[in-house]
Amino acid sequence: MALFYVINARKEKVCNAPIRLSDLSDDEIYQMTRFPRAAVNELVELMRDDLQHPTARSHAVPVDTQVLAALQFYGSGSFQWVVGRSCGISQSSVCLSVDAVTKSLVKRATEFIKFPTDQRTVVANKLAFNAVANFPNVLGAIDGTHVAIKAPSCSEDAYVNRKGVHTINVQAVCDMDMMFLDVCVKWPGSTHDAFIWRNSSLHSVFEQGYMPDGWLVGKCY
Repeated sequence: MALFYVINARKEKVCNAPIRLSDLSDDEIYQMTRFPRAAVNELVELMRDDLQHPTARSHAVPVDTQVLAALQFYGSGSFQWVVGRSCGISQSSVCLSVDAVTKSLVKRATEFIKFPTDQRTVVANKLAFNAVANFPNVLGAIDGTHVAIKAPSCSEDAYVNRKGVHTINVQAVCDMDMMFLDVCVKWPGSTHDAFIWRNSSLHSVFEQGYMPDGWLVGKCY
């Protein structure tokens, strides 16, 4: 009887198939990833070459499953074993998937996150901001946001923000469609927003006159 149970348990483990995009409805995909199906499909195709490796294993994690796991992990901040259960893969596979997807996204970041300098895009951005609040000549909206992290082993106190939480202070600029135009991700949570702006590459190119004439709008403290 015990041997029968062990054999059945092993069979169940092998048959625990990874969740694929085709297994989910549009609503389920959005609830899992916070993205519509078309956007997730686009990400899968974009990163396919990075995530699909030749392997002799018959149960390698499919590319779309890796992307689903990573997006769910990003969006929920849940434990990896919880994400693994919903995606039909192990905790270790979730860990590897998140790492692989993150590296692939970082590699392509500069293809999609760049401050516009061509006249057509600049004018379109200004018109979009003006249409919302009748505020002319706005190039983008800038702000800082704190991303929580585990307490680092080095310079731990520098990462504690004013609320007593370990974070990285991220500066970002967006257009009216919430598309990132510039991101600065390197300063610990105790760093003030004004300091990050003064020491950012975007500030330098504005000061040197390489950017179009216009304003960045943001909150003042």
